[in-house]
Amino acid sequence: MSPSGFSKVGASPKKRLYGPRAALVCGYSSAEQDTLLAMMERFRLTDLAAIFATGADMDKPVGELLGLPAGHGRGEDSPLPRAIVLSGVTEKELSTFMAAWKHLGLPQQNWATLTPTSEQWELMDLLTELDLERIALSSKS
Repeated sequence: MSPSGFSKVGASPKKRLYGPRAALVCGYSSAEQDTLLAMMERFRLTDLAAIFATGADMDKPVGELLGLPAGHGRGEDSPLPRAIVLSGVTEKELSTFMAAWKHLGLPQQNWATLTPTSEQWELMDLLTELDLERIALSSKS
């Protein structure tokens, strides 16, 4: 791990990251949710549970939310900050997911992968930390 607290992720198609296979999606409108699901289908990521966090989920632990059924919160615009927390994906799938998302031209967002520490955090605490990290990194540029 680097002094910034981040560690480089490789591109292994076999090395699976921590947690259940899921994507916790925060801050998306209903229409953007559909766009994201279509992208996941196009890139053969349909076995990855897409869980859409709602305002009512902000005080729940991230690990608990990643255990919800696929489609939770779908169709409800999310008031949360924009982010995706990926869990249980391979390094290659992480890279593919992020590249495909960028290709869609969706608004800027934060990205995270689940860790044993972050799965215990309340969702809003994690989203706040991700914003602080993004600000710190952009001020170093």
